[in-house]
Amino acid sequence: MQKKAYLLLEDGLLIEGTAIGKTGTTGGEICFNTGMTGYQEIYTDPSYYGQIIVNTTAHIGNYGAVDSEEESGNPQIAGLVVNDYAKEFSRKSAQESLQAYLERKGVTGIADVDTRMLVRYIRSKGAMNALISSELTPEQMRAEIRKVPSMDGLELSSLVTTKEAYFVGSPDAPIRVAVLDLGIKRSIVENMASRGCYCKVFPAKTTFEELAAFKPDGYFISNGPGDPSAMPYAVETVKKALASGKPLFGICLGHQLLALASGISTYKMHHGHRGLNHPVKNLLSGKGEMTSQNHGFAVSEKDIEKNPNVEVTHLHLNDNTIMGIRLKDKKAFSVQYHPEASPGPHDSRYLFDQFLELIRSDVKEPAAV
Repeated sequence: MQKKAYLLLEDGLLIEGTAIGKTGTTGGEICFNTGMTGYQEIYTDPSYYGQIIVNTTAHIGNYGAVDSEEESGNPQIAGLVVNDYAKEFSRKSAQESLQAYLERKGVTGIADVDTRMLVRYIRSKGAMNALISSELTPEQMRAEIRKVPSMDGLELSSLVTTKEAYFVGSPDAPIRVAVLDLGIKRSIVENMASRGCYCKVFPAKTTFEELAAFKPDGYFISNGPGDPSAMPYAVETVKKALASGKPLFGICLGHQLLALASGISTYKMHHGHRGLNHPVKNLLSGKGEMTSQNHGFAVSEKDIEKNPNVEVTHLHLNDNTIMGIRLKDKKAFSVQYHPEASPGPHDSRYLFDQFLELIRSDVKEPAAV
């Protein structure tokens, strides 16, 4: 007999379903991802730390799980909500079922939920805290949900960053990049290493002086979870990296930190952008891109209008939110989305090449190894 589970939203909505993953109770901000594939990449993306993910795709688990598709060492999500949950899988290369994976990794979830209804509800009401439990009564859950912290004002990068610096790529590579890990995905670093970069990945609270001691040709500020305005330590690091004059590239949270370092504020969105099918226009080339996105905060359009040194380079075609900026007096740019886009689409991977072109134009000779 399948075990019951409940999903409780902080505004009181209670949904009954079937328990999946590990038996337990978990809470976090509930949000939805519209990707049609790549559920394991979603669950292991550190940018989702502290969030309950609703998969809008009706069928989840049907191709199993494999360790090579993890974006970090473990799932980062707080919990999982799905509609139809497959305990059997068809892909021969999969190592185990999604159920076995979630149990092994300690992730609690709920299935047999009308996710279409739930997504429409979140779109209307906005992102909010929620609780999933396969062990508590609804009455007990109503008391427990009050303990879940708000994502607004929450600093999380220090919880998901690497504990020790590490290297990716060949030491003989012609370009050295200092990477500030605020919750980075493996495929992002691999994209730079495959393009001839020797990357040193540093913990989130590393000082600029420690980054500079690597003698990098450029700085990369990664994606990650939480509220960017709660990260003054990272804003200070970005300011010093900009003052160095070396090329800088920021993605997602890194984009928001570049904005904050340039005097542009950020704000919490109504329900955020999460999925693999978000349309973005490159204002410099005039071309459109289908992009992978995962963010609940954005940079202020009004502040950018007041800053003559910041140019908007990309816009979201659904709501005109700022998707990319560049500084006119520095070799620095950023985008709000994830150009590595594992598992896809790959329309935006040119941005890594753009970063390397900036570095090549800035450095006459490669840094000594």
